[in-house]
Amino acid sequence: MIERIVDFSARNRFVVIALTAVLVILGLWSMKRIPLDAIPDLSDTQVIV
Repeated sequence: MIERIVDFSARNRFVVIALTAVLVILGLWSMKRIPLDAIPDLSDTQVIV
């Protein structure tokens, strides 16, 4: 299995580089979309019945 992956990667370098670039771009895009709280709410959740 790993031998086939290595063989494919060696024969198709452009595909591997393109997929890596796409994954990096998607990772950066998702990091920018994650909301960031300056002061996170650490209090206990309370439910009033």
